[in-house]
Amino acid sequence: MNKNLFAPVPPRGWNSYDYYDTTVTEAEVRANADYQAEHLLEYGYEYVVVDIQWYAYDPGTQRDVHQYIPFCKCEMDEYGRYLPCVERFPSSANGAGFRPLADYVHSKGMKFGIHIMRGIPREAAHRHLPVWGTDTTADVIADPTAICNWNPDMYGVRDCPDGQRYYDSLLELYASWGVDFIKCDDICITHAFADRPYMGRHEIEMLHKAIMKCGRPIVLSLSPGPALPEQAAHYCANANMWRITNDFWDSWPTLRNMFDYCEKWQYVIGDGCWPDCDMLPVGKVGRGFCHERTTNFTRDEQQTMFAMWCLFRSPLMVGADLPQLDDWTLGLLTNKRLLDLQKDGMRPRQVCKDVRHAVWLTDSLKDGSLYVAVFNFEDSDAVIETCVSDWNCFSRVEAAAVSGELPCLIGGASVAMTDGVCRIDVPAHGTVVFRVK
Repeated sequence: MNKNLFAPVPPRGWNSYDYYDTTVTEAEVRANADYQAEHLLEYGYEYVVVDIQWYAYDPGTQRDVHQYIPFCKCEMDEYGRYLPCVERFPSSANGAGFRPLADYVHSKGMKFGIHIMRGIPREAAHRHLPVWGTDTTADVIADPTAICNWNPDMYGVRDCPDGQRYYDSLLELYASWGVDFIKCDDICITHAFADRPYMGRHEIEMLHKAIMKCGRPIVLSLSPGPALPEQAAHYCANANMWRITNDFWDSWPTLRNMFDYCEKWQYVIGDGCWPDCDMLPVGKVGRGFCHERTTNFTRDEQQTMFAMWCLFRSPLMVGADLPQLDDWTLGLLTNKRLLDLQKDGMRPRQVCKDVRHAVWLTDSLKDGSLYVAVFNFEDSDAVIETCVSDWNCFSRVEAAAVSGELPCLIGGASVAMTDGVCRIDVPAHGTVVFRVK
């Protein structure tokens, strides 16, 4: 089976990290799932993803010192596989795992996902726990040199048959829970050793093989970034999405830098393989990091972010606490005209970029549509000029006969075309996206 069938369009949904960090509970996941089902599902937001350390007790209690408490108490089975913390996810008691929570999400017409770390728990190796289905113990397959430099929970897994069996057992467990999406961390790029930035390569392959064996179409997302462009073919062969940047947060410099990453990855999009710009830090974020706040992005910056994610065909994972979304933010996330830029057959391309602005377009041979987006990088409002001759150099759809008023998807009502040229007023850090044909 071709794994790309698991994500034929860029996945959309909600992820707990930006608001809850390590502290999310079952009740909070259910509340966000309820909101998504009622307000966002009809717009394609279908995944509900529980992010990092769902197996940990007392997460966040040492947040002033540790994001991930070293050697904390964790829920684990006799085969060295993490289980949900029963205190935080009470429906997981008596060996139920995430099955009851996944069933709840599925009952709403949505899909359920979890975050995992690359490798095998260090505790499992130290206790010499058996690997399910083998005569091997965890210490034998664990590689203590393949560590994560920001999370203390795991050792890497050696490239060996029993190492593969460990990953197979993980996916068998997750499939039995009804998991539809896995975000695997410390694997897209590994930061512990400068000379080994891709030491998780074989574990990506192990995960892919285990998914293909488990009998369930589980989407595989790789984190963190920035992904390695020279490994693009390997990402495409084994995963459905991968992070092209490190953790993305609500500051203008990180948003401006995203255009540089998108420029690198614009030719590796589609067929179930999605370069990932990371989560959307809109609405309320940061509670688990001890500083709940409304996003630092201005409304113009939020429009720039959302327009670029849509045009680039990035996965759309909302990082907010959904029940606290205001009407304006909900309206942005459900802008169907922008969301349609992600539909099958659309091909985004950068037309130009300098220190002041960027222009992108996306077109489709399926329906002959052509859209242009202009982005203002300056700290003040600016007039940005773009013309048909430039678009025709990058588009498969000829725009030579275009003239008059062109309708906007965001940033205004329309754009005037005169003699093949548009001169557009764009707010500071803002965008205007319009349809050419």
